[in-house]
Amino acid sequence: MPKKILLIEDSMASADFTSKALESEGYEVSLAKNGAEGFQKAVQGGFDLVIIDIMLPDVNGLEVCREIKVKLAKECPKLIALTGVIDAIEAVAARKAGADDFCVKTKDMLSLVEAVKKLF
Repeated sequence: MPKKILLIEDSMASADFTSKALESEGYEVSLAKNGAEGFQKAVQGGFDLVIIDIMLPDVNGLEVCREIKVKLAKECPKLIALTGVIDAIEAVAARKAGADDFCVKTKDMLSLVEAVKKLF
C-alpha cells in the first residue's frame, strides 16, 4: 500500500511538478490549494505525510503546520515545510512550528524526494 501524502500548494505549476516527482517514487498524492483546505483535509486524516508550502495566499504555511500539529497531537502525520527561498531563519521557524523537515523547492525536487524517503 503506497504512503499517502497531502500537498498544500497554491501554485498549480509547482503542485503538478511536485506531485509527479512524488508519484514517480510510488507515493499517492492529494492536493489542497490553500491553507484552509489543507488544514481540513489533514485533520480528516488518512495521510502519512503533509507537505506545506510556507507562502500560501490565505495564511502562512507555518501556521497551518502548527495548527495541524496541535489538532492531531499524537496522531499527527509527518510534516515537511516547503519554500522557494533558502533561509536558515525560516528553517528554524519551521522546526518550531512542528515540521519534521524543511525543504527548498528545486527544479528537480530531489531534496524533497530525499526528505520524504528519509521520513518513511
